[in-house]
Amino acid sequence: MKKILVANRGEIALRIMRTARQMGIQTVAVYSEADRNAPHVRFADEAILLGPPPSAQSYLLGDKIIEKALELGVDGIHPGYGFLSENAEFARKVTAAGITFIGPDPHSIEMMGSKLAAKEAAKKFHVPMVPGIEQAITDVETAKEIGRKVGYPILIKASAGGGGKGMRIVEREEDTKEQMERAISEAVSAFGDGSVFIEKYVTGPRHVEVQIMGDRHGNVVYLFERECSIQRRHQKVVEEAPSAILSPEMRKAMGEAAVRVAKACDYVGAGTVEFLVDINRDFYFLEMNTRLQVEHPVTEMITGLDLVEWQIRVARGEQLGFTQDDLRIHGHALELRVYAEDPLNNFLPSVGTLSTYRLPEGDGIRVDGGYTEGMEVPIYYDPMLAKLVVHAPTRTEAIQKMKEAIVAYEVEGVSTTLPFGRFVMDHEAFITADFDTHFVQHYYTPEKLIESHSPAAEVAALLALNLYLKEKDQLKVVEREASHWGRRAK
Repeated sequence: MKKILVANRGEIALRIMRTARQMGIQTVAVYSEADRNAPHVRFADEAILLGPPPSAQSYLLGDKIIEKALELGVDGIHPGYGFLSENAEFARKVTAAGITFIGPDPHSIEMMGSKLAAKEAAKKFHVPMVPGIEQAITDVETAKEIGRKVGYPILIKASAGGGGKGMRIVEREEDTKEQMERAISEAVSAFGDGSVFIEKYVTGPRHVEVQIMGDRHGNVVYLFERECSIQRRHQKVVEEAPSAILSPEMRKAMGEAAVRVAKACDYVGAGTVEFLVDINRDFYFLEMNTRLQVEHPVTEMITGLDLVEWQIRVARGEQLGFTQDDLRIHGHALELRVYAEDPLNNFLPSVGTLSTYRLPEGDGIRVDGGYTEGMEVPIYYDPMLAKLVVHAPTRTEAIQKMKEAIVAYEVEGVSTTLPFGRFVMDHEAFITADFDTHFVQHYYTPEKLIESHSPAAEVAALLALNLYLKEKDQLKVVEREASHWGRRAK
């Protein structure tokens, strides 16, 4: 494999290209008119303009990407995450064109892309499941029967869902009809598929996922777990590896369950099996993501492996160069997704020009980014500026290092989630690892973020808060074209 096209943009495109270059592989970038001067375009050996800024007219043009790849003699296409990464038809067309798709086979993507099909496959391999029903339903009375059987609260979820869309928690039987109708309507609007299933709502849920890697020679290993419970709007913001709550026995059980899920769909390459963990430390299969995850750097930090390198090696037919017994956890890693979002205004996107943009540096600090000072943050795509990752010998030291990195990260021109990241690092619930996916609902408000500021900034912060509280009822969100880039980057 001598030349790879990266069918993506921003930080993930640049991150993939850096590994490819280290492996002596040439890279081809694709870009929209909004990304003409983006770092990933400048870094690549060659670049292709796809079209106007909207993703439907650029980054989602699979046929055009394949056509240009053939013209340039590309050997492999890496989809990154989001956009076309979990599009089985795109993967199939890439392969049919004689190009290597750096990811799983189309049938694996299709099987795990449907939550219902994924659950059915996992169940056959004795992977723990949340009590509920694995068939799609639309009948309210059937939903009520399930609720009475497993006990309220229940969770209604879109089969084709992601990013919290088509998802409703039902606390009481009398609310089932209304919430069911809303879930189905939202699922149809977002995915064109109104299929929903129902399961017991897990109380005190933690979101823990297991990284797996498989090759075409029958080898599948798990690269330990990531804790992803700090979320806003069902989207992850802070991730860490390993999880602070897993015993060695539980880690092994979850890892082996993840391997069974991978084998259930003949998985090849890097993938992630996601689980819910309840307050009793019982774990249940949630779904499988058939691509590289946004938070993969924390796994790289604790294992010393380059996951993109192994994606490429596996795609070109190599065997994994390690076994399960070879893998060890080294230290602790934390990741903060630095979004151009306003934590004082319900995490709404913040667009503008990065008038100041300076990254933290130092031992154990890694920033995977796709922006430089002076660039404009466009409204068309997921608003993530970068991933701030730290690694240290212990969790306590990693938290301290993250705090220092956040302080050293200078951004002016847009609002970011950096202050929220500091709020999380300072919170007792996070420090003691006593939190779940409801951390934001339980502990966070704009007022509390202001309170967490240093005394020197107190007056200015209070004035800003007062202005925000006065104006928030007048704020309106500009309708944007939906971006597929971050929808399933969970």
